[in-house]
Amino acid sequence: MKRFKTPRGAFFLLLAVGCVLLAYYLLTLEAQKNKPEDMVQLTPVQEILSRDLERNYPNTPKEVIRYYSELTKCFYNYEHSEEEIRQLGLKALELYDKELAENKDQDKYLGDLRREIIDFKSKGFTISSYSTSPSTDVFYFSEDGYDFARLYCTYYIRSGTATQPLEEQFLLRIDENGHWKIYGWDEAK
Repeated sequence: MKRFKTPRGAFFLLLAVGCVLLAYYLLTLEAQKNKPEDMVQLTPVQEILSRDLERNYPNTPKEVIRYYSELTKCFYNYEHSEEEIRQLGLKALELYDKELAENKDQDKYLGDLRREIIDFKSKGFTISSYSTSPSTDVFYFSEDGYDFARLYCTYYIRSGTATQPLEEQFLLRIDENGHWKIYGWDEAK
């Protein structure tokens, strides 16, 4: 009877596969060790404040209103320090058209904002969500040498278990840098 011999090639192949599996296991184990256990989770306020609008300004009117709406949710839905309110207010000013931003003194604007936040929260209101106009419903037009965009955003205001929609109409104007800036807004009728 002949004895079956394992070819050397198969032996080395099994040895190579074993080494690869061992290396994969050791690398995975090392990655688990180096993984930070307590990754810092940013609050929604910190997350919205971390956006650098000079480098990463929203490209479209809809994206501007979406970012502004996230700022608005931060104003009214979360607890924050006076410094965070100031930073959020200044971030909102970066989205405003120059004429709108210059309409109020910065200190007066921030003071009015603080009072508005306190009033909103004292009534037990929160903004549960919002929705902007579809991109196809943004109305673009030119007037007096400026390009404008008009769109709507519906905020869903919750008080207890009841939710009420509040529709706002926004007017944006493009600035000299090609950025859409909020020129004004009003409650839609």
